[in-house]
Amino acid sequence: MKKWIQVLLVLMLSSQVIASDLGPKKQLDEGMWLPMFVSRLNYTDMKKEGLKLTAEEIYSVNNSSLKDAIVHFGGFCTGEIVSDKGLIFTNHHCGYGGIQSVSTVENDYLTNGFFAKSHDEEKPIEGLFVRFLQRMDDVSEKVNKELKGLTGAERAKKAQEVMAGIKAEKEGELNNDSYEVVVKSFFEGNEFYMFVYERYDDIRLVGNPPEAVGKFGGDTDNWMWPRHTGDFSIFRVYASKDNKPAKYSKDNIPYTPKHHLPVSINGVQKDDFAMIMGYPGSTDRYLTSEGVKQQIEVFNPLFVEMRDAILKTWRKHMDADPKVRLQYASKYASTANYWKYFIGQTKGLKRQHVIEKKQAEESQFNAWIAKDANRKKEYGTVTDMLKEGYDGKRDGRVAMVLLTQGGFRIEAVMQARKAARFVGEVSAEEVSETVIKDAKETALEQAKGFFKNYDYATDKELAVVLLKKYKEVLGRPENKNLPVPSVYELIEREFSGDYEAYVEKAFTTSVFTDQGRLEAFISNPSASVYEEDMLTQLHNEFFQSYLSVAKGEQEAEMKVEDGNRLYVKGIREMNPDKSYYPNANSTMRLTYGTVKDYIPGDAMFYSYYTTSKGLLEKEDPKNHEFVLPKEIKEKVVKRDFGRYADQNGELRIAFITNNDITGGNSGSPVINGNGELIGLAFDGNWEAMSGDIAFEPELQRCINVDVRYVLWTIDKVYGAKNIVDEMTIVGGKKAKGKAYEDLMPTKY
Repeated sequence: MKKWIQVLLVLMLSSQVIASDLGPKKQLDEGMWLPMFVSRLNYTDMKKEGLKLTAEEIYSVNNSSLKDAIVHFGGFCTGEIVSDKGLIFTNHHCGYGGIQSVSTVENDYLTNGFFAKSHDEEKPIEGLFVRFLQRMDDVSEKVNKELKGLTGAERAKKAQEVMAGIKAEKEGELNNDSYEVVVKSFFEGNEFYMFVYERYDDIRLVGNPPEAVGKFGGDTDNWMWPRHTGDFSIFRVYASKDNKPAKYSKDNIPYTPKHHLPVSINGVQKDDFAMIMGYPGSTDRYLTSEGVKQQIEVFNPLFVEMRDAILKTWRKHMDADPKVRLQYASKYASTANYWKYFIGQTKGLKRQHVIEKKQAEESQFNAWIAKDANRKKEYGTVTDMLKEGYDGKRDGRVAMVLLTQGGFRIEAVMQARKAARFVGEVSAEEVSETVIKDAKETALEQAKGFFKNYDYATDKELAVVLLKKYKEVLGRPENKNLPVPSVYELIEREFSGDYEAYVEKAFTTSVFTDQGRLEAFISNPSASVYEEDMLTQLHNEFFQSYLSVAKGEQEAEMKVEDGNRLYVKGIREMNPDKSYYPNANSTMRLTYGTVKDYIPGDAMFYSYYTTSKGLLEKEDPKNHEFVLPKEIKEKVVKRDFGRYADQNGELRIAFITNNDITGGNSGSPVINGNGELIGLAFDGNWEAMSGDIAFEPELQRCINVDVRYVLWTIDKVYGAKNIVDEMTIVGGKKAKGKAYEDLMPTKY
């Protein structure tokens, strides 16, 4: 009986897929579209929903456009230019590492906040950069003609060679070190595009709210709605006196952009048009049922388990020591983010029956293939190829998680890994004194940066925890084919199975756990000392264990890549009238939709915006995640919102839209139909964590901080009116109403 129910479900899902593909399909909310194709693929729908701009005003190579106000922030987030002096808005969690890097126990900008009152007070952030997209070009024809008849590793290698050649040719043509050329594959290797960026390296911190504002709600509220987080930070691009990219110099001046976004304080209403431009990192919307199954059953659970062990260990030491809390704040936040994400993704994939939906799509694909002999010849083996590939990848994926979330999460072990290149450079048979000198200077600088955010006791305890967890995972029946690193034999033989004793000796003798020892080693390097270091040996054990299964995984991965490429090629051929968008891959995309509320479950309803009332309702002075700064609370209670209040005199904190975003979109501008900034995208909602694999139109929401809350915090609360004054502010309504203490039955 159960089998027949499953068959019926697949048939029902198949009929839904067929019906949706045969008829016109509205894709307003779904899709991360390449801006260069907006005019051809999306513009008509966008106009219907409220866009007032021309396609040329969104993306243009020859004239200023919205794209010129969008920056790839540090290579991992998005930012937007909001003044004619190079001012950048992005998320607090995007600027977190930079803020931390200039914070000290004495000047803790992360905890207390910081707003520069002049350009001279702005803080240079070493290593931070932004990139402006200059143009994108379709080079598919040039690449694909070199790939005809090739498959597997041979095809992958040739594709990389051809893309590298296109990149080198363009870089030679530009002949300018400030330009970066990137060539990437799209639609699972069926198309290829080239991107030209201009990179600026002098980026300075202008302002950020206290952590209690920028991370209000902490891990508890992460990925959740309703939300009351002031997730913003402010930076500035500096340039040479001729407005060109330049390394940091006191003589540099604020960058003059080609375009900056006006900032609207008119607010949003339900069903208002909203678009987002940014750099989404990675999606896998074309993942097949076998891939989804492996994600749910293998990768996600192990990833979460390993990170859970890391977070608990770090949290213990962070809670015990303010210095450690500051050192590990950024590392903890980034680690916790995707720990919680994969918990939610697993639940979402199961709840939305994504495996069954994918199987229905594949059944439709196979039925289409069966109707034509030529299709059978080209696509007939795709399903079998994918199953064999994913079966072959299983052990390799486990080994990779153990390596990256186990062995390499011991920070001193990663230092040993990084030192390998240095030792190789200075130990080469023919090496000049200049090369040795430069290598030493680079290594010493890197060591200095490492120990600034390193705690010996924390890492030592984590080493014990992860060594035990690694062995525990290997002992499970399903992992019986994975190799056990010989370090465990060493621990049994020489330390009587005492993990603490082994780690104690390794950490007290290694050059990688003490700044003085490491600097002495760098000054007088020795290949034998490096090779005999216990943490070097531990690194090698972990890495060799992974490599022993990696070859098989790579062979299986080639089957998956070939299968995915043919599958995507085939479904696009099967549905010639349907517009498809490529998976996200850290290139600029545009997504458009509307401001929307949603129903997350039975008898539940979520409004499309939150207000400052929620700050007072959530406040808990005993919980570090929900501490509300005194200066914020005082203004809220008095309802001192000024021009940033809405038409009812309320201060809105955040709002949601049905825009299609993912990681990397953090900090992206939410733009209204007039091309004005109305908010900053910073999160997705818990009910739709499966969204990177399967978009869920009824549930998927993008969480955005309202730009009026951002401006109110800068201006009214922290008095940095100078920052707001340099923006182009549009609109505004007079505030009205009484204080919350006069309106609420219970005094706050």
